[in-house]
Amino acid sequence: MGEKQMIRETPVMQRNEYCRLCSSSSLELVIALEPTPLANSLVTAEQLDVAEDRYPLDVFICRNCSHIQLLDVVDPEILFRDYAYVSGTSQLYVDYLKQYANDVIEVYGLKEGDLVVEIGSNDGTLLRHFVNRGLRVLGVDPARNLAEMAEQSGIPTIAKFFTPDLAKELKETHGSAKLLIANHVFAHADNLKSVVDGVRELLTSDGIFAFEVSYWLDVYKKALFDTIYHEHLSYHTVGPLTGFFARNGMELVDTQRVNHQGGSLRCMVQLEGGPWPQNLSVQRLIREEDEHLSTGVNTGFKDLSELIELGRRQLTELLASIQAEGGRVAGYGAPAKTTTLMYQFGLDAGQLEFIADDSPLKQGLFTPGLHIPIVSPEEIYNRRPDYLLVLAWNFADSIMDRHRAFAEAGAKFIVPLPTLRIC
Repeated sequence: MGEKQMIRETPVMQRNEYCRLCSSSSLELVIALEPTPLANSLVTAEQLDVAEDRYPLDVFICRNCSHIQLLDVVDPEILFRDYAYVSGTSQLYVDYLKQYANDVIEVYGLKEGDLVVEIGSNDGTLLRHFVNRGLRVLGVDPARNLAEMAEQSGIPTIAKFFTPDLAKELKETHGSAKLLIANHVFAHADNLKSVVDGVRELLTSDGIFAFEVSYWLDVYKKALFDTIYHEHLSYHTVGPLTGFFARNGMELVDTQRVNHQGGSLRCMVQLEGGPWPQNLSVQRLIREEDEHLSTGVNTGFKDLSELIELGRRQLTELLASIQAEGGRVAGYGAPAKTTTLMYQFGLDAGQLEFIADDSPLKQGLFTPGLHIPIVSPEEIYNRRPDYLLVLAWNFADSIMDRHRAFAEAGAKFIVPLPTLRIC
C-alpha cells in the first residue's frame, strides 16, 4: 500500500471501558475496519519521510442502550487544534446551511437580537446566515486557524473547547442563548455529558439545542463505512439519544432525517419541562430503528461487513481493469472519509495519481499515510486523467455538474458509494 512501510502501529491514547451514553460496560465489538492514520492529518512535503501512527477503527455496540461508538479516543488537542475542513468551500453546503438556519428561526420563533451560539462553528458559515437575519451570534471552535478565519470575516469566535465552565463564562459575558447549535460535531466529543451540562447552563428556559449528526441507520443500511473515522466517536440513533437526554435533564422533542452526508439526523432538544411538545417523528424513528437494528444484530453487522467487502472488490476490480487498458485515474475530493475508504479498500498512489480538492487549505499537501498529492481542480484539465474517482461522493452530483467539461472531453467519473457507478 504505497507508503505503508512508513506507518507504524501504536497504542491509542485512551480506550474507554464504558458506554458514552449510558455508562454500561456491556460493550461488544461489531465491526473492525483497517487501522488508519488520523483522517485529517494531511502531510507537507517536508514530512513525507516521517513515520505516521495508525489507530484502530473498531466499532462497538452497547448491549444496554444500543449506542454505536468507538472506544479508542485520540487526544482532541491533536485532532482539532489545527483543522483543514472548511464549511464554506462548497456552495451546495453553504446553501444547505442557509436553509437549515431559516428553518430553525421560523419553527422556534427566533427574533432579532436573540443570541445564537454554535459549538464547533468552523469558519462561521452557518452563523453568518443567522447574522443576516438580525440575530446575535457567537462561535466556539477549538481550531485556532478556523477561529481566526471566522473572526476576520466578522463572526466573533472563541478558540476553545465547549465546556460547562466556558458556558458559565459566556452566560455572564453574553447572556443566555435562545439557540445552541452543533452541526456535525456532537459525534466528536468523548464526554457528551459535559457538553450537555454546558448546554443546560447556557440555554434559555424556552431555548433549543439543535444538532445534526450522521445517522447510523443510513450508515448501516447503505454501508457508508467511510464516515467512520477517529473524529467520529459516536454513531447516533434516536432511541439511545432519547434516554441519554432524559437522564441529563433535557428532552428530545423533534427529529428529522435529512439527505446531507449520505443521510443525517437533525435533532431538537429542550430543557426538561420546556414549552415544546414532542413531535411524533421521535417515536416514529425509534420504531424504525427497532425494526432495522434491534433484531438479528449479529447477523446485521455481518451483512454490513460483507457489503463493505463487496464494495472493495467491485471498485478494485474496476480500477485494475481500467489500468490494464492503459487508463489513468485520479481522485476528486479529500474529505476525512477518504482516508477510511482508501485504507479499507487498499487504494494507494498506484491507483490514484493525484486528488483534486476545492479547498486551498488542502492543496499542496499529501493524504495521510498514503501520501497521494492533493492539487487544485485545475490540474484535472492540465493532467487529463481518463477517470475521476469522486471520493467526496456526498457532493458527487454537484462536482460532476461543475466539471461537465471534463466529461465532455471524453473522460468519466466513478462514484464509489453508496453504490458503485460510472458516469
